[in-house]
Amino acid sequence: MTAQPATFRKERPRVLLVDDEAAVLRGMTRLLTAEGYDVDPCEHAPEAAGKLGEQPYDVIISDLSMPGMTGLDLLRTARECQSDVPFILVTAAPSTESALRAIEHGVFRYLVKPVSLPDLDGAIQAALTSGRRRFVPDVALAQQKAHDELDHALSRAIAGINMAYQPIVSYAARRLHGYEALVRTSDKTFPHPGALFDAAERTERIEELGRAIRASVPLHASQAPDGSLFFVNLHTRDLNDPDLYDRSAPLSQMASRVVLELTERASLSDVADVHARVGDLRAMGYRIAIDDIGAGYSGLTSFAMLEPDVVKLDMALVRDIHKLPTKQRLVQSLTSLCGDLNIHLVAEGVETALERDVLVSLGCELFQGYLFGRPGAPFVTPVF
Repeated sequence: MTAQPATFRKERPRVLLVDDEAAVLRGMTRLLTAEGYDVDPCEHAPEAAGKLGEQPYDVIISDLSMPGMTGLDLLRTARECQSDVPFILVTAAPSTESALRAIEHGVFRYLVKPVSLPDLDGAIQAALTSGRRRFVPDVALAQQKAHDELDHALSRAIAGINMAYQPIVSYAARRLHGYEALVRTSDKTFPHPGALFDAAERTERIEELGRAIRASVPLHASQAPDGSLFFVNLHTRDLNDPDLYDRSAPLSQMASRVVLELTERASLSDVADVHARVGDLRAMGYRIAIDDIGAGYSGLTSFAMLEPDVVKLDMALVRDIHKLPTKQRLVQSLTSLCGDLNIHLVAEGVETALERDVLVSLGCELFQGYLFGRPGAPFVTPVF
């Protein structure tokens, strides 16, 4: 459908738009903005619930079927905030049951996909003239409800944690080097690990999540090929957790086979005595890696502070490196530096033979990416 010229209004009505399909969300945002609305897009319902405590809205439009927290859940949350803001539900799978539940909670319109722009615009205009008041949040109440929803979802996710393993290989030797343990959960509220870590940060449960991850890896260790290493991700705040230094912990019992991979979601400045803590981990047998070198200044700062055993090239440097001489020069400088310091370097995100061959010519030995194996259940056999 083609957007019509924007209708100019004295005040742009504010619309909260929620849909878990990124392409649909972008398209609807663009069209409604062109129609003269101030659109606040959200890909996840828990995020939208949080926004209810931050600013007023004239209309809420939400997809019905979303993982974890549905559009009906979001409608109920809005009503619990004592709001009668017009709420429009959109669904590709209409049912009598969902329609009745929506009516029970005061839905303004129940629309069936695909929805044309004139029909959606008409529903919004009807909502704006319906006499219902604009949503003005009870900030404390809405934020507490959003926090509680997120906290409950995170509890389910932690209970459902499992690990996927992606091979890391020495290409020149055609040999398996190890596996990166990548967190997954059976709970569908969090579509990717970044969302899971964001929720743990917002609910101050990073330690709990980190402990669950570290407890999961040893469960599979006996099934791994002999001599293979395990790359296990740490949030920098995990360095403050006494459990990490417990020599009786299951992961500590296999420390000589573990590379602790620091991902800088939080600054190392939040950790006291970084050198001493990393030294303690090395004394236990762990090796230390820094992830995402080349992604920004922070990675280079960590390089200097931690003196790592392994560094991992950010996939942004790897992608299309065969086409871009500047990336090639940067990678060549990093491989030379790592060689001089006796640091292993892993090129992440390698997807094509062309990328691999250029990286080999630049001195890279260790590789990780879809070209060699996707993350999977224990244990994926790499392809050379």
